[in-house]
Amino acid sequence: MANISVYSARACGTMKPMQAVNNGPVGVIIPSQNRNNFEEYKAARIPFARNHDASEWIDYGGEFAVDIYNLFPNFDADPTDPANYEFDVTDALVRFTQETGTEVYYRLGSRIEHQAKKFRTVMPRDFQKWAVICEHVIRHYNEGWANGFHYDLRYWEIWNEPDLDADSTPAAKKRTWSGTAAEYYEFYAVVATYLKSRFPHLKIGGPGLASHTGEWLDGFLARMTRGGAHVPLDFFSWHWYGTDPAKMIARAHTVRQKLDAAGYTDTESHLNEWNYVANWGDRWLDTVREMIGLRGAAFIAACMCEGQRDRAMDMMMYYSVAPTTMNGIFDFYTCKPIYGYWALYGFSDLCDLGTQIEATSDDPAIYTVAAKDADSREAVFAVYYTNEEGQGEKEVTVCFADGGQPPIAVHTVDDAHAYEVTQTTASDRITLTMKPNSFAVIKRG
Repeated sequence: MANISVYSARACGTMKPMQAVNNGPVGVIIPSQNRNNFEEYKAARIPFARNHDASEWIDYGGEFAVDIYNLFPNFDADPTDPANYEFDVTDALVRFTQETGTEVYYRLGSRIEHQAKKFRTVMPRDFQKWAVICEHVIRHYNEGWANGFHYDLRYWEIWNEPDLDADSTPAAKKRTWSGTAAEYYEFYAVVATYLKSRFPHLKIGGPGLASHTGEWLDGFLARMTRGGAHVPLDFFSWHWYGTDPAKMIARAHTVRQKLDAAGYTDTESHLNEWNYVANWGDRWLDTVREMIGLRGAAFIAACMCEGQRDRAMDMMMYYSVAPTTMNGIFDFYTCKPIYGYWALYGFSDLCDLGTQIEATSDDPAIYTVAAKDADSREAVFAVYYTNEEGQGEKEVTVCFADGGQPPIAVHTVDDAHAYEVTQTTASDRITLTMKPNSFAVIKRG
């Protein structure tokens, strides 16, 4: 028997956007094929969508979308002339995402490139001019420049995974940043300083760190604080893939500690790529099977619970809801919801309530988080996640320790249910029979 205890009177802070994602809904570019998840995406109430790697997918406009290279194809042109920009395709994608109620989190830079010759990951030859181009992209989406919009997008990220390949890797083979670490540090300093001077009210940050929280990160922070300076870093973005939520939290603490030690105590920490990954090599096919199944869905739910409970992170962004094999939210072919969708949906139900309240589990395989609103409505996320085979069912009792007997309804996700109500009671406790890699949202009031 496992026990979850909920303490309604013990507030723990605000619910955080742990259910943000990479990429937006599908259906804007080829709507006539009826391959569209706009309504389902909207119903999930996803708070932010990072648009990294959008240019990999024709559903988003392919090699005409998002990346600076696509928006401003002739680097020798005048960046102050609207005629030199190609916004139309990206406009459609941004508009479509914004219309779901999800705010676009704009990654300035390039998608990853795996092909033999790299084109868009080449280090810009003029950092200052690149910053001016980005300035005009921001003005287009936030200030109406070049027949643009007034979206007030808050988050602007400078590049992605510049640490992915070592300095010793030939530039022509580098998948994300053709320069060295030191060159990226200088690039970030120039671009962030310029953009923050133009838009002091916006959140400017980066770098979408792939994994190197040791020497690479130390060097980055040393450059940002050189000579007593403090290069703008409103948020620090980083990535993690694995199967153990505890390791994700350990990485979050490493990042937070290093930011604080460098004086960036107010800098937000964003895990803006994460997913279930056993490894990137011989277990990749197994990884994909698990990612789109119940284990992957329970992993999503468990990680969001841990990310909310721990204070080291401010945002998590699942990678990815694009039509790719790494999408455990929507079916690859139909774009309709699969198991992982209900993890995001359920977490949004808690976020809608607003205030986290204390909830504890006495079983390490049972993850939980709880929330309430001003009208005393409550919801509890209960997750049974295991990465081991052969585990059995668990009896899990959820007890509202402060008493009261309003009606309770259990919304279950397992191999037989898709967020359906499976139990109700008027008591202050309820016992669930949970299958391995299943989860439930228990609502009261």
